[in-house]
Amino acid sequence: MTVAPLRIGNASGFYGDRFDAMREMLTGGPLDVLTGDYLAELTMLILGRDRLKDPRRGYAKTFLGQLEECLGLAHERGVRVVANAGGLNPAGLADAVRELADRLGIPVRVAHVEGDGLGSRYPESLAAHAYLGGAGIAACLREGADIVVTGRVTDAALVTGPAVAHFGWGPGEYDRLAGAVVAGHVLECGAQATGGNYAFFAEHDPAVLRHPGFPLAELHEDGTSVITKHDGTGGLVDLGTVTAQLLYETSGARYAGPDVTARLDTVRLTQQGPDRVRIDGVRGEAPPPTLKVGLNRLGGFRNEVVFVLTGLDIEAKAALVRDQMDTALASAKSRPADVRWELARTDHPDAATEETASAFLRLVVRDPDQHAVGRAFSGAAIELALSGYPGFHVVAPPGTGAPYGVFEDVYVPHGDVDHVAVLHDGRRIPVAPAHDILVLEDVPEPALPEPPPPSEHTRRAPLGLIAGARSGDKGGNANVGVWVRTDAAWRWLAHTLTVDRFRELLPETADLTVVRHVLPNLRALNFVVEGILGEGVASQARFDPQAKALGEWLRSRHLDIPETLL
Repeated sequence: MTVAPLRIGNASGFYGDRFDAMREMLTGGPLDVLTGDYLAELTMLILGRDRLKDPRRGYAKTFLGQLEECLGLAHERGVRVVANAGGLNPAGLADAVRELADRLGIPVRVAHVEGDGLGSRYPESLAAHAYLGGAGIAACLREGADIVVTGRVTDAALVTGPAVAHFGWGPGEYDRLAGAVVAGHVLECGAQATGGNYAFFAEHDPAVLRHPGFPLAELHEDGTSVITKHDGTGGLVDLGTVTAQLLYETSGARYAGPDVTARLDTVRLTQQGPDRVRIDGVRGEAPPPTLKVGLNRLGGFRNEVVFVLTGLDIEAKAALVRDQMDTALASAKSRPADVRWELARTDHPDAATEETASAFLRLVVRDPDQHAVGRAFSGAAIELALSGYPGFHVVAPPGTGAPYGVFEDVYVPHGDVDHVAVLHDGRRIPVAPAHDILVLEDVPEPALPEPPPPSEHTRRAPLGLIAGARSGDKGGNANVGVWVRTDAAWRWLAHTLTVDRFRELLPETADLTVVRHVLPNLRALNFVVEGILGEGVASQARFDPQAKALGEWLRSRHLDIPETLL
């Protein structure tokens, strides 16, 4: 007997995403399950600091606000809600949802998943959490839960859990599970799958992208899916938007998780109709023998000041203020351990406005001791107001120094985590670890397409005229996924954008380890740049700490491109 497809949507890609998305998804069309992804590496640190102030907190409070408006809608429409908004305290959030439901008089069964918290094992961390799979979510849903809240599960687990509960898949049905993982990865970042942050946005009517709808997947029993959105909502779903999201925050062909390792090199995409992209062909393998554990700790304190340099002699002005600040910091009782300068030449000659005549000189300091980056640093900067370069001013006065976080990941065996589904009636169902495992290895490099014939006519032009890109962060590493839309462009890209050329185009990566992964089915290359983000986004070691625009920088760089491709 064929089981009906599961229509599963997303209403949040991060903590702080569009508040009205939950209502829009519940009222925009039919759904079976609505998910919300609220967690990221930085979010866990933020929630950890929240819980230090109040032990009852540690969860995403906006989820409660959304439910206050939408719980009745979900109940009326029979839509189950699954969200990782529990953060560091899923039990606390589940209790808060029950209190809300009682106050509103809405009879819903609320369950939660726990076991990801490993703080006792890593006491030096502010937050230590294993990335769990979807089995705990599935157990809650099988037992009748209407609302399931979790802590740190993988983003795709918000889809694999409901899929397992709906279709009754066993833990070894890896191709089907892998299909759900891929669908979940497309959905997890909300509007990034429907035209948000899209490289080729300028090819579309701005009105279409002004308010993109959130995505949903029609997931089938065999693991295939169709990515779409509610009729009449903004944005678009096409091969490009789905490809971009597939490349986001990934590395090689094997996309590993606690439920399954999905083979991204097997994914096939087909435009099935307007705003409908079919995903099929996905193969899966047993998950790796360990679970990833994210550790967040306080790394020290940081402060910064941005000097505005206007008009003539920009380089000389920058040199003067650097010399003055270095002298002041050297004479202080405690010089900051880490001092970084960056000059951004945003100035234009003969500029029509003062702002466009100005450049920005950014000074960032870090130290384990707050005093080293506090008043002595701030005072040294402000005291230059009347004794520095002509036109001295700053974007904002520096403060007293703020704490920053450090992220790292470690790995533990599946059996070392007490994964538990806690039901609405208080029953606790232990979730067994993966019964089969497979040590993760790199996939052999696939064959490249035939190189294109030599082109007599090339034009020096930005890579982005023919290639899209999307980039993001994974701890201290960044990835840049690059794809093209025709076979001819793929033949050129695959042979042109080597690791050496990548480093040449992005000099910031010249001394770092860069690994290239080839994904022919997607006409894509995925570059992983190791260490470019220092100790993770919370350490704010870089101008763009999450590498969100690294891909757009690459697209802006010029190469000799065959005119036939332009």
